Amino acid sequence: MTPQIIIVLILTAVINLIVSLSFAVRIVGVKTGRIAITFSLFNILVLVSRTANTFQAPLLAKTVEDQLKHSVTGNEGIFRLIILSCTVGSIIGAGLIPSFQRLLSKAVEHFSVHRSVPRLLYLGFSGSGRQFIKESLKMPSKESITGLHPTKGFPKRIFLANLIASAIMTISVLCCVYAAYLNPSYRTTASNLSGVINGAATLLMVLFIDPHSSVLTDDVVLGKVSVSYFRQYITYMVIARVAGTLLAQLLLLPGASFIAWLAEYV
Repeated sequence: MTPQIIIVLILTAVINLIVSLSFAVRIVGVKTGRIAITFSLFNILVLVSRTANTFQAPLLAKTVEDQLKHSVTGNEGIFRLIILSCTVGSIIGAGLIPSFQRLLSKAVEHFSVHRSVPRLLYLGFSGSGRQFIKESLKMPSKESITGLHPTKGFPKRIFLANLIASAIMTISVLCCVYAAYLNPSYRTTASNLSGVINGAATLLMVLFIDPHSSVLTDDVVLGKVSVSYFRQYITYMVIARVAGTLLAQLLLLPGASFIAWLAEYV
């Protein structure tokens, strides 16, 4: 395994860990009553995720280019390992959600008073900040899973949409890079078609998932929906996210074949 692949695995796990943590943002926003500030502070982590994503695709593409020069016609195992790192990162992120809620709530509280991101970062790295981080670490409770009631209030349509969207987003870049093995002559075109696959996931997010989550968040703030139901909803979304990365294993080769064909006729 090359150093590039190891870096890709780490970056992929980090990206998916942050995506899982994003589900906690709405809970913290509702809890603190500072939804806008909560999302603004979380964007710091989003910046980390986007930076990691910027390096992920080129490193993976470089590996494929090197292998094509040595007449390697496929390396499916590496790509499946990368998808597995998506699952691992998502699970770790899900496990860190309770701890992240406490940390983000404290950050929102501090920022509301001092209104300075640099000062907030300084506090996080200070002795008291590190101590608070240690004290905030907590594993998810069993009740978060055993307390689910699939027969009551289960958001089937949103769960399915999030499952499919997560699977598509997991393999979007991977399919385009793997298509280079299937159609080397059009590998440059294929590598630029990730937006075609991401477009389908984006439609699901924009038309179904985000509006429903936003309305539900407002309903909790207005007292129309209980916080316990909202937490249950978030748990279902996290499960859908993890399940989506597993479904991506099945969609990798069909997706790569579609991109290889599309690259030739686009």
